[in-house]
Amino acid sequence: MKTLALLLAGVSALLAQDGKIRVIAFGAHPDDCDIRAAGTAALFAKMGHAVKFVSVTNGDAGHQSMSGAALAKRREAEAKESARRLGIEYEVLNNHDGELLPTLEVRKEIIRQIRRWNADIVLAPRPNDYHPDHRYTGMLVQDAAYMVVVPAVTPEVLALRKNPVFLYYEDNFQRPNPFRPDIAVAIDDVVDKKTDALDSHVSQFYEWLPWVDGKLSEVPKDPAERKAWLKRTRNRPPNPAVREALVKWYGAEKGNAAKFYEAFEICEYGARPDEARIRELFPMLR
Repeated sequence: MKTLALLLAGVSALLAQDGKIRVIAFGAHPDDCDIRAAGTAALFAKMGHAVKFVSVTNGDAGHQSMSGAALAKRREAEAKESARRLGIEYEVLNNHDGELLPTLEVRKEIIRQIRRWNADIVLAPRPNDYHPDHRYTGMLVQDAAYMVVVPAVTPEVLALRKNPVFLYYEDNFQRPNPFRPDIAVAIDDVVDKKTDALDSHVSQFYEWLPWVDGKLSEVPKDPAERKAWLKRTRNRPPNPAVREALVKWYGAEKGNAAKFYEAFEICEYGARPDEARIRELFPMLR
């Protein structure tokens, strides 16, 4: 058995030498990864790297007039269409929306997902957020950070030989501590592709979320106008901390010119990359 495990580890290492950077992103719901990382995913995919989005719940409660299996089926189809437009993979796990808990079984599934993808980079929300599903997704991924390299944990899937770099998405929450933009990616070249990905989630961006905010009447009816509205309302200019990070990674000219971005904070529980390693893992920053 030990010999087989070593052989499989060798095969995994050889597969990892194809030159592709492997990114897996987790969100609580089938549109969460798109909101925080679709632009970065599009850049990775455009450069020939491998990206997978995972929704930890099936989204079966996120609508004002639909719910249950019908909504879950609709939202999975929207996620698959987003993946098609971005050129990535998307998987929706079958946990109920609004009922996610940081259980051992869900943690094991997260570990299996990261291992199967042989991830170099893992993205997830921070474990402080207004929505319990968001909080627990962050906690579950955070709790998986070290366990992905422990062979005795979920031994049915071969443990990674390296701990990936774990990164948090940007958010606006200030307590217990504000988000820190360790990495900022300029997405001006792919912002329309990101908008296309968001546009796939019709049930969310044109129905549910405007309804929750009391702004359903503001959603344009014309498809082209809707996309322009989505691009305008789903992006914000870089704040001073993000602008500083953009200048750090891209230089003054491009960093100051960037209008659209996605930012990430390094989680201390995964590998702790230096600047050179970050540039290796994020080739768009070189």
